Amino acid sequence: MAVKKSLRHGALAALLGVMLSGSLAQAWERVRDDAPERYVVVRGDTLWDIAARFLDAPWQWPALWRDNPQIDNPHLIYPGDTLVLGNCAGAPCLALERGRPVVKLSPQVRRIPTREAIAPLPREVVAAFLREHRFQAQGEALDELGYVIGGENRRLISGAGDTLYVRGVIPVETPLGFYRPGEVYLGADGTPLGRELVYVGEGRRLDQQGDIARVEVLRAQQEVRNDDILLPLEVAFDEDFQPRAPQTAVAGHIIAAPGGVRFIGRLQVVALDLGTEDGLQPGHVLEVNQQGEVVSDPRTGERLQLPGTQGGMVMVFKPYSAMSYALVMRVSNVLAVGDEVRSPSR
Repeated sequence: MAVKKSLRHGALAALLGVMLSGSLAQAWERVRDDAPERYVVVRGDTLWDIAARFLDAPWQWPALWRDNPQIDNPHLIYPGDTLVLGNCAGAPCLALERGRPVVKLSPQVRRIPTREAIAPLPREVVAAFLREHRFQAQGEALDELGYVIGGENRRLISGAGDTLYVRGVIPVETPLGFYRPGEVYLGADGTPLGRELVYVGEGRRLDQQGDIARVEVLRAQQEVRNDDILLPLEVAFDEDFQPRAPQTAVAGHIIAAPGGVRFIGRLQVVALDLGTEDGLQPGHVLEVNQQGEVVSDPRTGERLQLPGTQGGMVMVFKPYSAMSYALVMRVSNVLAVGDEVRSPSR
């Protein structure tokens, strides 16, 4: 019995060894063949850019982090920091060597410049989009400050430098944006999800008498018209996230390309028919799958559907309840409205 028990334990240990070595091998398969051993972060990098230097699948980035007890938050990366790719018990891991900010000396003052952490996405692209596009969910009431009722000298449309009249109580210090109802977003089954609000321009309140305010148009991307609405400008987005796959499997579609774009490429924004109700959060990465073409069999004349292909990757940055805005991070084919999105396959 003792011999059999010993053999059984030996076989189990060997099996566990094979399983462990297999999982470690798979862990190393995530790392790019040309991944650097050390990389110094530079200004203009994003978390996606950095992750793509080390991994074929950048959304697997958090799995490589090794805890650094001497660093409060290793997920905050700054220009000048060095990332070191190492081997932790047979599995790949990333360690962070915190760089030091440049110190400028003068006879009167010694200043350490403030450093901005690396953003997960290009800040300028996302901030510009959030300023110029908003979303009103189906059945949701807008936090509307007022609406345009006319311009000076009976002007029907106004531009930068003009003064117009708005009905509503307008706060003095609040940055104001003029918006106009745009495209209605529909789910793949035709269900209305809500309406896009298109940015028209920006303004500031001059004075207020009762519920009528005079507002100066500071800048205008297009003419401001009667019935355009005023909302507080929204330019900030939550940057405290990492590229990662959704925790549960999801599947949906690209339902719009804001701005009327027909062919969608890298660093363009798309609207998805998935939202927080489906478990999406900022930082979630989805792969885009494109339906194969329909061809005719040259012998039988039968119509055949070719297999679908992966067309790219998108990262969610602004989820609402039933839809989300995502940025296209990688493309292998031109994307289009109607393409399927789903959890990464690996």
